[in-house]
Amino acid sequence: MNSPAYKTLFLVTLATAAVIFLIKLGLAFRLELYSDEIFYWQASRFPALAYSDLPFMAALFAGIGTELLGNSPQAVRSIFLLCGLSLPLLVFWVALPLHGRRSALMSAFLSLCLPTLAIMGLFAVPDAALLVFGLLFIGFVERATRLGNSQYWIAAGIVAALGLSTHYRFAPYLLAALMFFIIEKRQWHQWRTTRFWIAAGIASIGLFPALSFNYVNSLAGLDYHLVERHPWQFQVKGLLHPFIQATAVTPLLYATLLFTLWSLIRQARQGSERALLFALFALFNLGIYMLLSPWSDTTRTTIHWPISGYLPLLVFAPATLRALKEKLSQEFPTLNPVKLVLLVPVTGLLGTLFLLGGIGSQGFNQSLQNLIGPGVLSNKMAGWSPLVEHLNALQTQHGFPEDMLIVTDNYYTAAQISFATANNTVYTTDTNKVIRDGRQTQYRIWELDTDGLLKNWSEDAIFVTEDSTLDSIEKSLIMSDICSHFSEVGLLDQLFLFQGDKIFSFYVAKGLRPDGLERTVFPECPMPSEAWLDSPSRHEELKDKTLISGWTINSAGVNKVSVLLDGIEVAETVRSVSRDDVVTLKNADFDPAAPLLGFAVEIDTHQFKNGQYQLSLELLTGAGERQRTGSRLIRINNE
Repeated sequence: MNSPAYKTLFLVTLATAAVIFLIKLGLAFRLELYSDEIFYWQASRFPALAYSDLPFMAALFAGIGTELLGNSPQAVRSIFLLCGLSLPLLVFWVALPLHGRRSALMSAFLSLCLPTLAIMGLFAVPDAALLVFGLLFIGFVERATRLGNSQYWIAAGIVAALGLSTHYRFAPYLLAALMFFIIEKRQWHQWRTTRFWIAAGIASIGLFPALSFNYVNSLAGLDYHLVERHPWQFQVKGLLHPFIQATAVTPLLYATLLFTLWSLIRQARQGSERALLFALFALFNLGIYMLLSPWSDTTRTTIHWPISGYLPLLVFAPATLRALKEKLSQEFPTLNPVKLVLLVPVTGLLGTLFLLGGIGSQGFNQSLQNLIGPGVLSNKMAGWSPLVEHLNALQTQHGFPEDMLIVTDNYYTAAQISFATANNTVYTTDTNKVIRDGRQTQYRIWELDTDGLLKNWSEDAIFVTEDSTLDSIEKSLIMSDICSHFSEVGLLDQLFLFQGDKIFSFYVAKGLRPDGLERTVFPECPMPSEAWLDSPSRHEELKDKTLISGWTINSAGVNKVSVLLDGIEVAETVRSVSRDDVVTLKNADFDPAAPLLGFAVEIDTHQFKNGQYQLSLELLTGAGERQRTGSRLIRINNE
């Protein structure tokens, strides 16, 4: 019969899981797809066994969701949400035969208190599926080695194949299991059993998708994950890996899990077979990333990589908390040890809610910006619907045909437009982000890159750039490239979202030239302005009347220079200061106003409250294009 304590724990776990799931479900409806998610959706439109960065599983899940529920962000995320919902259940299932119902339920509850694990399923990314298959693999291997039943061996082989078909990062699970069978003498007999090799044979099937893709495409996937993505040079900031993980897991829970690992290693040395198995699963999934962190990628989000290493530790964490409670009772008899131990899950749960709130803020950018100002909130998962609505309005306004070519400067803008318009042939000229994310080969295969675009020679197109992700040099390179492929490129319109935190420009590009024709950039190509803000400097403290000065150049001229504080115009001026030094330094004779390239305007800071502001410039070119530049934080302090 279940004790009152068990019933209470069950209700708390159930309520916590329900609240977290409902929050994730609400955010799944509210938030738009970000770059990885939209790529996996796009991959689902081109079914294959593997893609340039990963095997097929994430694309398959995204495709199933949209086939069942329609083309919407929540549909793309639906299967992944179910994966996330199942994780506490799987932790319970793994722990149950080892520690009993109450301890297993506590392990499930702790999985909800690990922020990066609890949010799994909110995003349509392979990690949710990877963790499901990882827990299933741990559970089946544990049962197979303890009970010896053939069905557990076969099940372990199947989920290993599925895990390998999900992500390259499933490999540490297999390496841990292999090491267990090598060093645990009591399991050496498995090497001579048929069931072991049948399971290994089934698991090896999961290698086929990735190996076949890499064989045909010159090892493009492996090259990205093992070579191109990482600098393989020592980086001091990589030594911060443990501290970053402690923050992501929450410090008290992180310390608890590390102590659990130390305890498992000590039990393994004393002969505990189960402790050795789970310690190896944890060590391989944690140790690889920690040891390689000073030499590996630190430019993109890698915080979630070690989550697989915490899963086996959650199974044994309740025992650690019980030991901690007993220790506190002995050392500090006057304190309440239960309340102290409860700080571990409570702080973890607060971390989960805080993380969900941070992610969810992107669904309320416009409202929150009124409170905290621009330049703070991420907008990777917002602004795509207004983009497509504006694009459709422009096509209608200018009478463009529905099947007019659409080209973008980055692959995720192209995928977002394709997602919203059901147009599978939106091209991208991206040679930056698509390489950075290991997806250049895939767009070449789909013929949605520049080479694929050039097969449509003589056709007109709408060209879209996401200016808020580009500096003037990057935008200049992009415009030079597109102007070399078309006979004429002109500005159509611009879209400013979230007080300028997200900016898109729309151009009409006419006369696509056939491949092989000499590439020249015509003089009227709408190039961005180049600008420099001489004063104030970054983080400068302003008071009284302050001079804002600098220079800007553009081949079409600059008609107006506006000074913005937190995205709001507070002053405007024109270029009227002679800057012969700029003409010489930048060879700026092409600007029609040269040498009057400088500007200076005074603002009275007493008009604003004391505090920190984001100062920036907005330039209006002779071609009618608005450009944000010179962004920097300053502080107004009038005593």
